[in-house]
Formats: sequence, C-alpha cells, structure tokens
Amino acid sequence: MTEEILLNVTPQETRVAVLDHGVIEELHIERASHRGLVGNIYLGRIARVLPGMQSAFVEVGLDRAAFLHVADIWEYKNSQHLTDPQKNNVMTIESLLHEGQAIMVQVIKDPIGTKGARLSTQISLAGRLLVHLPQDSHIGISQRIEDETERAFLKDSLTKLFPPDTPHGGFIIRTLAEKATERELARDVEYLTKLWSEIQARSKTAKSGTLLHQDLSLAERVLRDFANDETQRVIVDSEDVRGALLDFATRYSPALAERVQLHQGARPLFDMYGAEQEIERALHRRVDLKSGGYLIFDQTEALTTIDVNTGGFVGGRSFDETIFKTNLEAAQAIARQLRLRNLGGIIIIDFIDMDLAEHRDAVLEALKQAISSDRTRLTVNGFTHLGLVEMTRKRTRESLAHVLCEPCPTCQGRGEIKTAQTMCYEILREVVREAKQFNPKEMRILAAPSVIDLFLEDESATLAQISQDIERPVSLQPEPAYSQEQYDIVLL
Repeated sequence: MTEEILLNVTPQETRVAVLDHGVIEELHIERASHRGLVGNIYLGRIARVLPGMQSAFVEVGLDRAAFLHVADIWEYKNSQHLTDPQKNNVMTIESLLHEGQAIMVQVIKDPIGTKGARLSTQISLAGRLLVHLPQDSHIGISQRIEDETERAFLKDSLTKLFPPDTPHGGFIIRTLAEKATERELARDVEYLTKLWSEIQARSKTAKSGTLLHQDLSLAERVLRDFANDETQRVIVDSEDVRGALLDFATRYSPALAERVQLHQGARPLFDMYGAEQEIERALHRRVDLKSGGYLIFDQTEALTTIDVNTGGFVGGRSFDETIFKTNLEAAQAIARQLRLRNLGGIIIIDFIDMDLAEHRDAVLEALKQAISSDRTRLTVNGFTHLGLVEMTRKRTRESLAHVLCEPCPTCQGRGEIKTAQTMCYEILREVVREAKQFNPKEMRILAAPSVIDLFLEDESATLAQISQDIERPVSLQPEPAYSQEQYDIVLL
C-alpha cells in the first residue's frame, strides 16, 4: 500500500490531498458556501425550450437556470437504440418537453464561469462498488477491470442478487469492486435501491425547485471514490469528521475503518506533508522541472496551453538528446499538474520540436502512461502537423485556480496593464475632447502617481502644449489609491 489521503477540515472548507509514495498527486477543495452540485437530484421546472439549440433551460432553485440538452434526456437516449437510422424519425426537444413541465433532473456538470449547471434526466446513484441506473436494465462493468475471469465472476455475482424476471434497474460495476465479495455487492445494491425509493417518494410531494437528493460531502466521497486497496491510511484533523467517516466506513466499507486515523500533532496536517506549498505552486504559471527545464501554463476560457522549454538543461549527449529528455520529464510533470490543478476541456501541449519520429512516439507514449492513473476521463489525439499535442480532459468542476483566485482588479485578468506613457496620451486625448464639449474654465487630472510623475517630467512639454491649444489651465493631482489605468478629469 503506497497511497495516503489527507483531510484538512474547517467549518468553512474541506481540503483533500492524495499522496502516492509521499508525492502529492491530487488536490480537492470544497467550500461550505460553494459546495459542488454534481450528483444532486432536483425536481425542476422547464423555464424555456430552445428548438434551435435542441436544449432547454430548467429552474432548479439555483442562481442561474440550468441547461438540459436533448442528448441528455433519457427518452431521447433510449430512442437512439430503438430507432432505425435510415428513417428520419429522431425525437426533438420540443416533442419531449414543454414550458412549465415538472421534471426530475440530475446535475452532471457544475456551473463554470458564466455557464449554468448542466443537467441530465438519466439518474445515476453512485455507491462504493456500484453505480445504480434506475431507468436502465443492463449490467455493465468498468473497462479498468481487465481480467475476463473477474469480470465474469462479478457480473454473475450481481445477477444472482435479483429474482428472475423482476425489474431491478441497471448497474455499473465500478473499478473498486474488483475482488469484491457477493456480500459486499449485496450491501451496495440494498443501499442504492433504498436510496432510489426514497428519492421517488419525495418527488411525489415536492414542489418545483426542490432538492431531492444531495451527493455526499467531499469528506465522505474520499472513502467512496478515492480510497482503495492501495490506500495505507486516511488522516483527518477533525475529531467530528473522523467519527462521521468511521460510521460511513462501518456501513459501506468495513476494511477501511481501521485506516481512518486522527491527526493529533501540533504542526498542521497540510504543513507537515507539504500540501500548502504544493497548492501555492499549483497556482503559479511556471512549473520548474528537476532537469532545469520548465513548463508554462496559460488557462483561457476556451482551452489551456502548456509550453515546454529546456531552460538551463544541457545534460544530453547531443541537442536532440537534451530535447528528448526534457520532453520525457515534461510528460510526467504535465500529467501530475493536470490532476493538481484540475484542468479540463481542450488542452494543447507545445513540446519542444523533435526531429526523430521515435522520439515523438516515445514522448507520446510516456504522456499516455502518465495519465493512465487519472480518475478523470482523458483522450490524447497525438501530434498535429504543427507539432502540438491535442488532448481533452473531462471538466465537471472548476479548476483549482478558479476556486482559489479571481481576476486581477487592475488588469482584469489580461496579465498586463497599459504603460504610464500610454495612459498620459489617452488622458490628453480625453482632455481635448471634454474641453471642446463642456467649455470649462479649468481642468484637473487625477491619476496614479506613476502617470502624474511622467506628466511632470518627460511629458511636461506635451502637457503644456495641450494646455495652450485648449486655452485653459490643466492642473495635476496624484491619487495613490488609483491603479495605473485609472484616472478622472475634473472640470472646474
């Protein structure tokens, strides 16, 4: 067992760090004021149907209306298996939904940026070993369980739990169920079917916008989703949360109960294992590699770009060898940073150009191997004609930077501001404009000290010329509280 899981809990937030061989591989943060919505089930109301987009907006009691696409409607999905593709009789959103209709929906993607939550009408309830699909009927098995004998045993064990010809809904056997016993599977089935019955009962009397089911807290999801046979211990620094985790483990995974430990040291848990420093580094644009190379991460609305640079690394026997070794190290670091930063969506990696095809193949294979342990679904499309690697990582929640940071109030997220000289010329143009429009007796410029200093020194002649041209005196007043791009012109 090589894995450890740290839980730092305060009334305001819960933070989780997953360590593998002592190295932090994942970070998760959930705040009480912004708890994640994925997995929550609501009784919603159709607010608007958009035939042109084949989607609808659904009111579920959140700040913004949530989004439901026709492809996420269970009846539409089911019809795709029954419809003859040659006959153009595909269902449309307007044939399935109408405004004011009550509908049970589940959040499949948290609100991100300006976008509302994304919904689905196909309900799925996750247990530790199984995922219950109440509207379905088939039994599926995680692709990560590769042993055919084990797959057959698990499917047979689960099938035996249901009486013949009795509707039982569908189930997906999770990766964590590998080596599970029939008794453990039966416990999960009993829990999930009972949970679904309770949700259905609540939905019959609830009003639109009611939360019917809230997914587990981050602390509880640690035991359900993260802990496995490789987990050596789960260390938590809250006595109350440890008690709740022990109760949860006793009911659903007794083998984990003895691994839940309370941190009692004087030194904070995250400080002791270096998690605080790792969080700080994960917010930086630059990531240094051990060889002397470095990565540059740029996160935009549409995609994330990662640039690989050799920096001061000159350790290879040749220039090609230096580039190859840097790229190999970068592939490992990129996979880890994607997990730490929780970067999702489209990701473009600009590895250093490699002339040899075998080097490119080796780097691509190293990247695929490094991301194979990621809990989030990824696809790697290989090198493009421009030498870039295109990949995607499923995005269900905000990135670490979006959770912990906000756009700079000075540059508004651009990462740069106008120079003091640019601001001088912009202010002078505005002075001329307002002098013509309002005909004041005198004008006063309020601006940042750096801009005022430039007016008094290098641009003093320019200011004097403008004052002469508009035939009015122009005075200056420094405002230390102003940013370099901020200014006011007072008409006297």
